[in-house]
Amino acid sequence: MNNIKRFKEIKKCMLIILCFSGVQFFGQEMVNKSDRKVLIDLFNNTNGPEWTKPWDLSAPVTDWHGVKVRQGRVEEIDLFRNNLVGHLPMSIGTLVSLRKLNLAFNCISGELPQSITELWRLRTLKLEMNRISGKLPETIGKMESLEELSLFNNLLSGEIPTGISGLRNLKVLNLSSNNFNGEIPNSLGNLVQLEVLGLFQNSFNGWVPPELGNLVKLKELVMANNQLHGEIPKELGQLARLEVFAIQNNKLDSYRNLRFMDSKRFLVFDYDREAAKKKEYRNFNSSNTGMADTKFKNEDDN
Repeated sequence: MNNIKRFKEIKKCMLIILCFSGVQFFGQEMVNKSDRKVLIDLFNNTNGPEWTKPWDLSAPVTDWHGVKVRQGRVEEIDLFRNNLVGHLPMSIGTLVSLRKLNLAFNCISGELPQSITELWRLRTLKLEMNRISGKLPETIGKMESLEELSLFNNLLSGEIPTGISGLRNLKVLNLSSNNFNGEIPNSLGNLVQLEVLGLFQNSFNGWVPPELGNLVKLKELVMANNQLHGEIPKELGQLARLEVFAIQNNKLDSYRNLRFMDSKRFLVFDYDREAAKKKEYRNFNSSNTGMADTKFKNEDDN
């Protein structure tokens, strides 16, 4: 009996400690109160009852579709193609342990909350195929752990903030099919871990930055359907791992530096061949592979 009594006292003390530390105990689950509140904010802001797979708010958080919890903190939210309609809550930035946020293929609108840049542990941010508008936050470079930033096919506008150069671990940056304008910042050349850069179908103007030649790990470079002019920088010849290169439907003045690129290794190599023929440069040895639209990569439904 003494052992049972002692066990009950210890259990009671543990519950008191958890309560004061901001953690709720549900069955065998411990969830930070603040994190749970953010999830409920997201649910309420995006018409949660009408989601394809809605959450049962009376059930433990670990039973909620697409949510992963570790040591009482929310680490993943994956609500891919789940009929979210509405906007992201400002409180999203308080999920300090979040490592993955995938809300792609929904109907999320409004601007990205400034607080999202506080998610310094976030590695994956996928918001493609929504209706998000406004500009990228100037402080986006604070998300130093980010490895994938996929925002294609939204309504984002303005220039790419130079602070994006702070994302030194970024491997995938896809901003295709938005309303971005201005020049492609030279600072993108600092993202030396980058493997995929998608800038397709925006309103970028100016020259292609020669600094992109620093991205020696790059496998895909898609800049088609913009307003780029000048010449293709010879520094792009340094991209020895490049497999997909698309720059057609721009206003380029010169194609002569294509000779520095080994087109034989490309899986996709698209440029304005007719325009190149009309100028003083030779016809390059490459086959017409059609529009290099790398935006849509098949994903299994979650």
